[in-house]
Amino acid sequence: MTFMRFIPFISALLVVGLLYMVLLERPALLTFAQGEGISRAVDVATGKAEPSDAVKARLSGDDAPGDTVAEAAPETEEAPATPTAQPVRVVAHHSEARAVDTAVRLRGQTEADRSVALLSETTATVISAPLPRGTLVEAGQLLCELDPGTRETSLAEARARLTEAEASRPTSAASLAEAQARLEEAQINLTAAEKLSEGGFTSTSTLAARRATVRAAEAAVAGAEAGLTSAEAAIQSAQAGIASAEKEIERLQIHAPFAGILEDDTAELGSFLSIGGQCAKVIALDPIRLTGYLAETEVERVELGAPAGARLAASGSEVAGQVTFLSRSADPTTRTFKVEVTVPNPELKIREGQTAAIAIEAEGLPAHFLPQSALTLNDEGILGVRLVGEGNLTEFAAVDVLRDEVKGIWLTGLPEAVDVIVIGQDYVIEGVPVEPSFEDPLEATQ
Repeated sequence: MTFMRFIPFISALLVVGLLYMVLLERPALLTFAQGEGISRAVDVATGKAEPSDAVKARLSGDDAPGDTVAEAAPETEEAPATPTAQPVRVVAHHSEARAVDTAVRLRGQTEADRSVALLSETTATVISAPLPRGTLVEAGQLLCELDPGTRETSLAEARARLTEAEASRPTSAASLAEAQARLEEAQINLTAAEKLSEGGFTSTSTLAARRATVRAAEAAVAGAEAGLTSAEAAIQSAQAGIASAEKEIERLQIHAPFAGILEDDTAELGSFLSIGGQCAKVIALDPIRLTGYLAETEVERVELGAPAGARLAASGSEVAGQVTFLSRSADPTTRTFKVEVTVPNPELKIREGQTAAIAIEAEGLPAHFLPQSALTLNDEGILGVRLVGEGNLTEFAAVDVLRDEVKGIWLTGLPEAVDVIVIGQDYVIEGVPVEPSFEDPLEATQ
């Protein structure tokens, strides 16, 4: 324990001695470093001897003679030649492009194929019991019935007017026929009087009387024709009144225009509906539509009638249908085009407003099927693959991922036929010579 106390003092003495030798006795240290021996270094340190020429040269900043000789090498001696770079052994795969079916993918939602709010066209009180929401209704089924009030009386009055107008029509027709007969008689008498007047066998007064008779007959015919026209107008007015009264009675019953589901309860018994008041809302879900919006770059790849499928986000179930609508006008805000896919829904499992991932079949693209391990990044961080180029020199080609599978990945952006480095691509860069050996790593994994 006593010895341990002196360790810090001993360490301090050693440090002080080292600093002393470095700062104050540097010639002695250099002499010792030159191999002149400990005794020589001690003599130099005590001043009994002088340091060697090499030490003096180092102290003065000049090079040692030996160093000068070492550096003065013959200028005629040539440096050894750099050895040629050896090719790097890699494993490559010969790949040829194949046409791959691709799909245009987008997100959308489900919409009812048909939806209508049934509104009242007249004013009356509901006298039918309400139907609850969710009820399946058939086309033509009665949903709301209104109190007829005095509408039946109005219909009866219109029918009575029609009967009266129809009864007056024969009388008017008979009056017209009588007036026309009298006109013909008057015209005959006038003709005879004119011929007699020419021979001087009748007086002027008689001829004038005959002419007055003709004019009176013509006026009678015109009056009879007006009476017949009035009778026909009365008939048409009565018929219009009947049609109006019958239409008003038809409006007292509101029917389902198509088969579907009640989205809301029908109007309550005893409630008052004015014109425009809602009786019920009916939606049709079979078939159902999937709607989404296509980007400008994708719209040309979609055609009407193209097969399509979708996966519902909530349930994960998959459905299939076809494209039935493709907008010709872009949305002014998003510059996208609306597309609709019609899907059968006989069991009504798909609801309106559900989110769906839609995939529309499109024309195939040429792509290469390669192992995922073949992908790499260049110095700029671009995704691609390294190829065996002309003269077995490494090349880099950027690619786009089309889709991936369990055994590999489909890539686009490559030439029709290429030799892709699948093992060792991370140990070479562009321009490095390689010695490829070809094998199919995709078959090896099967």
